[in-house]
Amino acid sequence: MLDETYTVLFKRLPVDLAVNAFKTISTAIENGYLNLVRITPERFDASQKLRLKFQDTDISFTDLTSMAVMQELEITNIMTGDTHFTHVGMNFILFP
Repeated sequence: MLDETYTVLFKRLPVDLAVNAFKTISTAIENGYLNLVRITPERFDASQKLRLKFQDTDISFTDLTSMAVMQELEITNIMTGDTHFTHVGMNFILFP
């Protein structure tokens, strides 16, 4: 999710590099190089249902929201170091 990307940028990079990366990503979205999928009320509702389904896990709501959108858009191949995506039975394939 974009919010986590921005968080990591500003947490791990010097501020000038983080700002540059932030602006580059924003420009890429504006120019159509990246597709930004927004969270609609329906997607938020789907995320809440996943939260209740996986209530006994420590999966973040951000990750559950990603999963809801990915499920809707039939996205299975993902690049992440987060193994939560393999524990939910949604057939996600991780690329490290």
